[in-house]
Amino acid sequence: MNEISRRHQIVPLPDLRDWFDPFGMLEWRPKLDFHPIRVEDRFEEDGTYVLSAEMPGIDPEHDVELVVSEGTLTILAERSSEQHDKRHSEFRYGAFSRAVRLPANAKEEEITANYRGGILTVRVPVVLPPKAAARKINVAAEHHGAAGAEGPKTDGAKAKKS
Repeated sequence: MNEISRRHQIVPLPDLRDWFDPFGMLEWRPKLDFHPIRVEDRFEEDGTYVLSAEMPGIDPEHDVELVVSEGTLTILAERSSEQHDKRHSEFRYGAFSRAVRLPANAKEEEITANYRGGILTVRVPVVLPPKAAARKINVAAEHHGAAGAEGPKTDGAKAKKS
């Protein structure tokens, strides 16, 4: 019978990160998400590209900036808060950004944005490519009745007529 055992590695010096952040306060972002702004995008039936970004607790008129350049939309935002008490005060600050590539036929000069309920919604009109007209293609039939005309070839040798 096998016995499972654990070995505890004894490390003479703690990890350097533990010296500067013993309580794990610096790791506030989710481990799997590298972008602090969650973005969802979709196309509507009329071809409009819609981008929604979750950005709760910010003032959209002062804390958000949208920049369009060379087919890329960049969302820049800053968030800050202060709390004052008799004995102490706290100040929090965070700046974050997210760049999203726009569709090829986006009308950059007609982009609009609004902020409601913590969600920034950006609407990008897109020029739809013209639909190709459908056309019917006729299929011509070949007739094999002329003397000396060969039919489809087969794997075996041609049978001789006597």
